Amino acid sequence: MLARGLETLRPPSNSLVLIENVGNLVCPALFDLGEHAKVVVLSVTEGEDKPLKYPHMFQHASVMILNKIDLLPHLTFNVNTCLEFAQKVNPHLQVFQVSATTGEGLQHWYDWVISQINAPNRQGVC
Repeated sequence: MLARGLETLRPPSNSLVLIENVGNLVCPALFDLGEHAKVVVLSVTEGEDKPLKYPHMFQHASVMILNKIDLLPHLTFNVNTCLEFAQKVNPHLQVFQVSATTGEGLQHWYDWVISQINAPNRQGVC
């Protein structure tokens, strides 16, 4: 399906193509889609145990976006515990703490995406 979609889209060089999984955090980790990077988005409302519960996704991800950090004052979510679990599963995981609502941390994420698009050794789709 991905190949057909890219043939139809015909994205120009240095385009960004995002592929969102449907379902849980296990499914996308099991398939090689030819992507440049896997990014896992974890909401603070889901609980800090997700890296241990779904290790395959976190092991194969380059980046974890920890989203909805604006809700932290209202939750018992422990950011440090979550980061420890994520680093235990994948010591090379880069983490961006963001709030899509307030915009906090998003510029760092955008900068990372742009750096990946412009990387000289990039092959394939980012």
